[in-house]
Order: sequence, then structure tokens, then C-alpha cells
Amino acid sequence: MEAVAVDLEVRLGRLRLPNPILTASGTFGYAREMTGFVNLASLGGIVPKTITKRPRPGNKPWRTIETTGGMLNSIGLDNDGIDAFIEGHLPYLASVGCPIVVSIAGCDENEFAELAGRLSGRPEVAAIELNVSCPNVSGGVDLGTNPARCEQVVALARKACDRPIIAKLTPNVTSVADIAKAAEAGGADAIALINTCLGMAIDWKRRKPMLGNVVGGLSGPAIKPIALRCVYQAARAVKTPLIGIGGIATLDDVMEFAVAGASAVQLGTVNFYDPTVAGRILAALPGALRELKANRWVDIVNTLDAPAPQGK
Repeated sequence: MEAVAVDLEVRLGRLRLPNPILTASGTFGYAREMTGFVNLASLGGIVPKTITKRPRPGNKPWRTIETTGGMLNSIGLDNDGIDAFIEGHLPYLASVGCPIVVSIAGCDENEFAELAGRLSGRPEVAAIELNVSCPNVSGGVDLGTNPARCEQVVALARKACDRPIIAKLTPNVTSVADIAKAAEAGGADAIALINTCLGMAIDWKRRKPMLGNVVGGLSGPAIKPIALRCVYQAARAVKTPLIGIGGIATLDDVMEFAVAGASAVQLGTVNFYDPTVAGRILAALPGALRELKANRWVDIVNTLDAPAPQGK
């Protein structure tokens, strides 16, 4: 008997994706270097490296350190600025055949809006991801720790741009649910969580920090339980669609995030050590859905059977 076709389409507010597998900002470059490892056109979307208004040299080295179960990075949003992105990278990205979600970071609410406005009306841009959560620089990227400012930056970016807006949140807060509510109130089409967890590494023999910036963002399998918890909590606090990020490396990881409440996922650190993984996960998704007796991806999202938490 021929298997019933499986529908992997995802709707994230105004954004429609062919499937739920995206690549995370900062882990996929500008896609050129990944063409030999994955069929770019098959992806649900690509989130290129975060861009800023002006070029940034990033933080001093060392900027990446391997850790148990993950990686610490303190890149510091090293990029050539939005002009170079539009002229030098966006034309190629527009040709790869899958939705492009442009990640932006500003020094304050108005600069986020200005950057969003620069990308408004561009058919090459499927959506904009607001990086209000990078732990490696000071300024506007920590707007994601204050609910009122998070709501404002989302609202201003949405007003300035006709593209769908995704707010990428940090786990380095007391209540991720409160920040998710603020992003929803600001009009986000989707909420991505989480960005990296703040951490550090030390060379005890030299009595020196190993990262040039002292602290950095921890990513990889070590943070997956934190990311799952954040998705679970946000899914119970907001109706806005969620994108899960954090330690996702296998089909099982993807399915766990889905039932916890993520309508889509982004593969991040895994791209550094297994750049072919996205294709394998995509190929295995239909079988996983059939195992749950589902023919549509949307039917398994946020279906976790969990008791209400007891106490505090």
C-alpha cells in the first residue's frame, strides 16, 4: 500500500514555509559555503549571519572554545554591515530556492526599525529576525531582557517593514514567558527561542579567561534541556507561533521541540560538525509523523501531555 503523503508546511503568522527545518543565524554563513553539503532549496528557510547598520570587526580572540557538550562563542556580531549585505550577499541568497529570513541587530529600538525599513518591500526577504538576544555585545541586543523595550522594538520594526517579524529571545532572563508575551504584544509573527546561554571558560594554569571577551554564548547539545523548557513555557504563555533553537541535532530533537510547542526549528551548532544533517532530518520527518499517526506537521505541534506544574 502506498504511503499517504505528509504535509510539512508551516505557517508562522504571515510567513509560510515549505517545511519546519531552518538553519540558525551565525552557523550557516551566507550559504555559499554550504552548497556542497545540503540541498539549499529543500530547506524550510535559511537565517544568515546577523547584520548591523555599520560594519563590525567583532570581539578580540579567542572567539570560540569547544566545551563539554557544546561550544562557547564570543564572535561579537562580526559582519560587513547592511549595505554590503544587500549588495554582496542578498542576490545570491535570493537564488538558492528557499525562504531567506534576515537577522538584524541594532544599538537601540530606532536602529532596529531603521534596519527593518531598509529591507521592507524586498521580495528576496521572506521575513526578518530581530536579534535582541546576543550575549556577546552591549547595546540594543539586550533589549530582549526588558519586556517593555522588547515590545517596543518589535512594534517599531513591524511598523517600519512589511515583512513578517520574528523576535529571537534570550534564555538569560528570570521569566522567558514574560518576554514572549511582550514580543506577542508588539506584533511578532513568530518568536524564536532560544539564543545562547551566557557562560565562560578558564585556563586555570594561566589564571586567564579563554575567551577574549571573558564570557560568551554557550550553544550545542548542552543547552537543549534549557531550550526545551523555554519553548514549553512560552507555548503556554502566548498564541504566537514558536521557533525552537538550542542543541537540536537529530530527528528526535526536532520532534521533542515540536510536541513541546515549536512550529519550526533552527539547526545551529550541529552545522559546524555535521553540515549534512538537515537533509537527513528532512528525509526522516514523514516517517516520524506517521509513527504518531499524523499526516500533517501542524497536527503534532504543542501536543505534549504534561501535568500542570506543582508549586513554584
